[in-house]
Amino acid sequence: MKAYVGITDGNWYRFLSARPGLTEANFWRPSGSTTFRALRPGEPFFFKTHHRGRHPVRGFPYNRVIGGGIFECFEPLPLSEAWEIFGEANGADNREQMRERISKYRRRPIAASEDPTIGCVLLRDTRFFEPPAAPPPDFAPNIVQGKGYDMSAGSYTDYFANLVAHLLGNDDADVSQPWRREGPVFGDPRLAPRRLGQRAFKAVVLNAYEGRCAITGSTIRPVLQAAHIRPVTRGGEHRLDNGILLRSDVHTLFDQGYLAIDTNHRLLASQRLYEEFGTCDEVHRHAGCTITLPANATDRPSQSFLEWHMNEVFLAT
Repeated sequence: MKAYVGITDGNWYRFLSARPGLTEANFWRPSGSTTFRALRPGEPFFFKTHHRGRHPVRGFPYNRVIGGGIFECFEPLPLSEAWEIFGEANGADNREQMRERISKYRRRPIAASEDPTIGCVLLRDTRFFEPPAAPPPDFAPNIVQGKGYDMSAGSYTDYFANLVAHLLGNDDADVSQPWRREGPVFGDPRLAPRRLGQRAFKAVVLNAYEGRCAITGSTIRPVLQAAHIRPVTRGGEHRLDNGILLRSDVHTLFDQGYLAIDTNHRLLASQRLYEEFGTCDEVHRHAGCTITLPANATDRPSQSFLEWHMNEVFLAT
């Protein structure tokens, strides 16, 4: 298993650490052209503050690991969409404040009419440490973005086992000292790679379907919604293969059982739809057709979730 220690913006840290109720975060990067391949989903991402600068702020924990989260995915998103989905989990009070902070790190300021794409490192189960932890012993002062580590390497195992234990809520862990937890630290189910937070679920479904309704083909972003095939309230999870991007009205019909998708990814329309509401030309035109699917086969709706929806929700007669 890998770990990553990223350099955090001081304002981002102060804002989120003061809001323990927020357990998801967008560790944004100012440019959307960057990628992030240091971690796989389910691996830990830790936050580290800068080394002390020329004008240190009294009481600020410089050069310390101050918290972390579980990596979900990296998604490029327009700034406006990142704000719409994550809100305060971006580490700012409002979208304009977020724009100002991102602009500070870009080569040129963001124009008033511009909606730039930013890189979003999406994290769940975030936690801030009190007291903060010492940094990895070989973390050089000139590192700008962060550094990845192989936690199986003998020189890092104890150090990161301690941090992961504290991140997962073992409050007996002393993050200021190296410590080794007994038992399978990295077998905790909270490290499950397919699990997403609610906000990240929206982002990954939107990008997997390339901003297009899987049934109607609509690309009007304000009316597109990340629908669960099996709702969380009925045993479903925030997982990409339990999600589908739908226009809001189609989402309602799907949730109420008037529409379903079979295991061959074809749209099914219940006879009840026509009996209760008359002709539905757009739905009728797409009935029996294969829906638009993500390019990556592993991102497509799971057959088990589709079967559950057909058996438990779909108004077959």
